[in-house]
Amino acid sequence: MKLYCKVVAILLCLGILLLLYLFVGNADEPPLQGARETRLPLLPVSPGPGGRAHPLFAHFQPVQAAAAAQISKREPRLSKNPGKRSPARGKFANVRRPGEQKHLKELPSLQWMHLAVVACGDRLEETLIMLKSAVLFSYRKLKFHIFAEDSLKPEFEKKLREWPSSYTKKFEYSVYPIAFSVGNAQEWKKLFKPCAAQRLFLPVILKDVDSLLYVDTDVLFLRPIDDIWSFLKEFNSTQLAAMAPEHEIPKIGWYSRFARHPYYGTTGVNSGVMLMNLTRIRNTPFKNSMIPTGLMWEEMLYPLYQKYKNYITWGDQDLLNIIFYFNPESLYVFPCQWNYRPDHCMYGSNCKGAEEEGISVLHGNRGVYHDDKQPTFKALYEVIRDFPFEDNLFQSLYYPLQSKFLDTVHTLCGRIPQVFLKQIEKTMKKFYENRVIVHVGANYRY
Repeated sequence: MKLYCKVVAILLCLGILLLLYLFVGNADEPPLQGARETRLPLLPVSPGPGGRAHPLFAHFQPVQAAAAAQISKREPRLSKNPGKRSPARGKFANVRRPGEQKHLKELPSLQWMHLAVVACGDRLEETLIMLKSAVLFSYRKLKFHIFAEDSLKPEFEKKLREWPSSYTKKFEYSVYPIAFSVGNAQEWKKLFKPCAAQRLFLPVILKDVDSLLYVDTDVLFLRPIDDIWSFLKEFNSTQLAAMAPEHEIPKIGWYSRFARHPYYGTTGVNSGVMLMNLTRIRNTPFKNSMIPTGLMWEEMLYPLYQKYKNYITWGDQDLLNIIFYFNPESLYVFPCQWNYRPDHCMYGSNCKGAEEEGISVLHGNRGVYHDDKQPTFKALYEVIRDFPFEDNLFQSLYYPLQSKFLDTVHTLCGRIPQVFLKQIEKTMKKFYENRVIVHVGANYRY
């Protein structure tokens, strides 16, 4: 009888220990080899002047602390047999429990986003920095369509191959020669800036591409391209392209004061960032001032140029303004923060969307990345250029940017650092939050 009681007591103790192990887990057990840790340390806050934390970074600590607390509440046990189904879940091992995040690797393949750029002359580095900003912040995969002079093609291929595999797997690219399907090629090539007119021929050359985002080489993305790509869903049945206004205030806008040709709206549009539905462009007859009936895109370009070539100043951008003057129903106009240029702050802040939401796409025209006229623009360019791939985005990109901006407060653009930093701050927060989800999800078996 005594022996029986002892056996029962031992079994009860073992049962209690087993239950404790199942619900609490072994806190001292080291992570299995190849498994990712779920506990993420709080990122240090960059000290500001006088050793105090800069207020721009005050928002990050609650986000990090909340994330860490949420993870610590439910630390998932790691499987002791990686690659095998957990016996505790049996035949339901591949079924997600309510509330569980699905691992990112299991998501279905998504539509590619197409990005086009034209580079001639000394625009190699500028183009690579633009592509770098696109890859750093975007989620879906990208296809780069790079139009360049023959001498630049091997340089692009060499530089892009040097990027680490963690980034090169996020995109594919093609390098095309400069080509113009109608008219005099040399005439087109010299229109405004070298090769800039190439963008007019993208619908003709990229026949297998449905939609495309074109940007100038001096553009930087401060948020995922996914966000500007989503404007395609907002097009109505007649809209086939999207651009931002050339200016917000007509009385100081260039077109409203100096243009000698028709232009879109009250201030014209800037073509440095242009989202296009190429399929619609190829299939739409365009109203024009040359003949009473509509002309298709390719057959319209050269006659249009011949008619207005003595009246245009900004080359292909002027031609696009003329086209959409006669076809206003075909254009979607997105807000100024999606094509933010020095004009939006060098005369005083005049882009309300950027003041409210921050800059989404920075356009450093006027060569401001390479001189000292607008140090705020130059600071952003240099920080992204110098960011080492695979370094911590906060420590090696955001904090140096904060520091550089302190040296630009003597300029009109530098007096509104929140406009330049607000959207990048949101992007960084989202990046960190997504990283937490990936780390948690990686330890579940599906």
